Amino acid sequence: VQLQASGGGLVQAGGSLRLSCTASGRTFNVGWFRQARGMEREFVAAIEWSSGRTFYTDSVKGRFTISRDGAKNLVYLQMNMLKPQDAAVYSCATANILTGSSQAYDYWGQGTQVTVSS
Repeated sequence: VQLQASGGGLVQAGGSLRLSCTASGRTFNVGWFRQARGMEREFVAAIEWSSGRTFYTDSVKGRFTISRDGAKNLVYLQMNMLKPQDAAVYSCATANILTGSSQAYDYWGQGTQVTVSS
């Protein structure tokens, strides 16, 4: 299984970005995580591949939307109303269950940097 995140960049507070996660090989559930400098990795959102069921951390509910395109093996993270505290390296990963625990994710892609200016 190979994963690659893309779509990061610099955006002003209140702006939007859409991240993409390209998945090849076997996929089950895909989660997005982020890690700010000097901070621990944090769960952001996850989607169950078969059903489309989603799961978010509280701090992004109502602002971020995770979705998938099965035909293209892509998972998106639409991020709206971005805040400076959303700045981090965002990575995608796969797991056999729909969960926010990073320990359950066994394949990880290289991250993409999101910078939010105030």
